[in-house]
Amino acid sequence: MSNAWTLARFHPRLLDSCRGYNRQRLWKDAGAGVTVGIVALPLAMAFAIASGMKPEAGLWTAIIAGFLISLLGGSSVQIGGPAGAFIVVVYSIIERYGLPNLLIATALAGVLLFAMGLLRLGTLVRYVPVTIVVGFTNGIAVLIALSQVKDLLGLQVPHMPADFFSQLQTLWQHRHSFNAAALGLGLSCVVGLFVWPWLWGRPHRFQQALDVPGMRRAMRTAARLPGPVVALVTLTLLAWMLDLPVDTIGSRFGDIPSGLPQWAWPDLSWDSAKHLLNPTLTIALLGAVESLLCARVADQIGDQARHDPNQELMAQGIANLVSPFFGGMPATGTIARTVTNIRSGATSPVSGLVHALVLAVIVLLAAPLALRIPLPVLSGILLFVAWNMGEWHEFVQLRHYSGHYRLVMLGTFFLTVVFDLTVAIEVGLVLACALFIRRMSSLFTVAPVSEGLPAQERHYRLHGALFFGAVDRIDGLLSDVENSPAGLTVVLDAQYLVALDTTGLDALRQLHRVIRQRGGRLRLEQLQPQPQGLVQRSGFAAELALDGGP
Repeated sequence: MSNAWTLARFHPRLLDSCRGYNRQRLWKDAGAGVTVGIVALPLAMAFAIASGMKPEAGLWTAIIAGFLISLLGGSSVQIGGPAGAFIVVVYSIIERYGLPNLLIATALAGVLLFAMGLLRLGTLVRYVPVTIVVGFTNGIAVLIALSQVKDLLGLQVPHMPADFFSQLQTLWQHRHSFNAAALGLGLSCVVGLFVWPWLWGRPHRFQQALDVPGMRRAMRTAARLPGPVVALVTLTLLAWMLDLPVDTIGSRFGDIPSGLPQWAWPDLSWDSAKHLLNPTLTIALLGAVESLLCARVADQIGDQARHDPNQELMAQGIANLVSPFFGGMPATGTIARTVTNIRSGATSPVSGLVHALVLAVIVLLAAPLALRIPLPVLSGILLFVAWNMGEWHEFVQLRHYSGHYRLVMLGTFFLTVVFDLTVAIEVGLVLACALFIRRMSSLFTVAPVSEGLPAQERHYRLHGALFFGAVDRIDGLLSDVENSPAGLTVVLDAQYLVALDTTGLDALRQLHRVIRQRGGRLRLEQLQPQPQGLVQRSGFAAELALDGGP
């Protein structure tokens, strides 16, 4: 029975997409997959290098994890693979624990992600406040940009620390090794990536000057070419022809293996698992948040069926469990590639499978060509990614929001930059919860009713939720009772009391004891279902009945 229960919960979206699948959809998915595969090529290498790993780690992560996420995931069009959000996290884990322990932590995070999906916890990720998401996303974007300054300026730094202030100090200490050629390539890449979609996205600007049918066709073709790929090819050729003195993938990392990756079993033990609890939780949490946010973005801009968050988490878990055995890095949903996939006409997870196969073919047949890619060009691509990744307009909009919103967002942002993502999310969640409790407690009121009442009665109307954060309002009611004549009947109109917890119930019990000691009695009237259920189950209703109450 348990096996049937598990299988009923494990239902990849690919199974649904196969119904009514035809040749027309296959051509659309194939075209989208080829486009995304080409876009993913430079990004996968850049993410791996920036994370402190070899470029082939990013490539095989995009291939293996990307294939599994599309094959088993709960979204029709999401593309999985290495993501910019993981750069800072992976670099920090390698710096503190070493590469072998990163692989173990990634595999353990995969198990945790699968368990989260199996236990139907995918919807809980949606409860992470948007202020925290914006804060750590912008913080990661800043750290990604800072990590690329070394290669952008061509600085000869033997080892970059993971700490923010240590990175600034290291960059300043090695400023004398500045390379103008590297800066020229990097800036050319950044400027080109910003200009490319503007230049070719609206060919009508040039139609009057270039009103030639062949030219217009060429312009439409150019508009379809991904900017990162154009920058990678053109600037690599430029650096090679001019023999510019800049670091390349080949000079930094040596050959890129063009064969299949080797299976390697990590040295996993219970002691190492306990030691890696913190990085495991960080990878799992970030992977869950990023993948489900990406899936929600895909739902908003596409016309496909809504994603299944739990199935998506299970697929992410399997991908992150398998990828480290081939030397891969953590994987999650990638917004840029997913949006590219949708805009290229994808209709099903088949496009994601094609994207992984295209990458595999490129790696197996053309890996040696990547050795001449200048590292400043990859830095330029990552700077462009960091800029697009950050939601910088949120800083401008802060003046329109409450102090609570500003505190949580800016606190998460600065903690991400100065400390790390785990601390930022933990503190951000604590702050968000504390501020939410404070706001909810302010909504609970106790209003006296004084019209047409007998002399020996006091009526009060309760509004909102009486919970642990709002019991101080009952203290004010206690003071009123203690300063009133003895023998009063206190009536609490609970028609607008929407919720009551055990702490609030305890405050009402204390109020009841004080009233009884003064020879009076307490009545609760018009209780809503939830407060009434708690009052009856706790026996408080029976206590009130002994005094002649309801």
